[in-house]
This record gives sequence, structure tokens and C-alpha cells, in this order.
Amino acid sequence: MTNNLKVLLILLFAAPFFLTNCSKFKPTNARETPTNALERARKNVEEGRGVSIGGVLNRDKNTTYEFSTSNPLWRASLEALDFLPLSVVDYSGGIIVTDWYGDEINESIKITIRFLSNEIAANSLKITVHKKNCPINSNCSVNILNSKINNELLASIVKKAAVLEKQKSKR
Repeated sequence: MTNNLKVLLILLFAAPFFLTNCSKFKPTNARETPTNALERARKNVEEGRGVSIGGVLNRDKNTTYEFSTSNPLWRASLEALDFLPLSVVDYSGGIIVTDWYGDEINESIKITIRFLSNEIAANSLKITVHKKNCPINSNCSVNILNSKINNELLASIVKKAAVLEKQKSKR
């Protein structure tokens, strides 16, 4: 046998000893431990047990994570735009872009919402509405539309986000 093969065999036989848990066995009461896996997982999370990257790296345990389902401003924006086809939805980038939409053949609009912060306020969003006009047998022109659509959409999103936040705080 070659030296490489000997080393490989030694590592294969020694690996289980290095990979086992070195902590002491802690017996549990079967009456207090849920049999359902989801309930057991929920109980472990409540008790602060389990492995997390922050725990392994000894990071601060007071960190809060904001997910898109718990961000009322994000949810309200998606609900306000639910009638439009969405082109880009990027929570980590903080942007929602709709696809071109129009009832008429020659005109269509596209809405872009940029999230500047997670606070429920009018200055937390930047809404841009583009209007595309395509006359027959001519080149299309795209312009930024500054009309009451921007303000109405902004007001609608902020109101809905406030309602969602109020419902969240009641729970």
C-alpha cells in the first residue's frame, strides 16, 4: 500500500471520532417534549436552542431581521400594484418595477417604486411613472409622468402600510 492510501484509510476510520458531539448526554422528559417535529422546533427556538450562524460566530443576539412578509410598506406596495404585471421585484435591492401596461394600443405606463427606508412615511418611497406613447407608424417616446397618479399611489401605499402595521401591533 502506498502512503497516500494509508493516510486515507486512517482518516476514514478516525473521522467518526472527530465528528461526534463532545457534549454530555442530557436526558429529557418524554411528557414535556412534543412529538410533532414542528412543535419541537418551535419549542427549541423559544428556548434559544439550536445552531445559527450568529451563534456560531458569537455575534450580538439582539439583531433583528426584516423580511419582506413582515415589512408593511413592502406588502402595501405589492397590494397596490397587484393589478399590474410585475417585471422586477427585489426586496434586498428595495425596488419594484412593473411591466408596461395600457388599456389603449398606443399608450402604456410603467411604475417604479424605490424603497428609501422601512419607515411608514411618504418620504420612504420614490415613485416614478413612465408613459410610453407609440403613435401608429412612428417611433415610440417615453417620458416621466408627473401627475396625480404618483401622489395617489403614494398615499394609497402609506395608508395601507399604516393599517398593516396597526394590525401587526395588535397581534
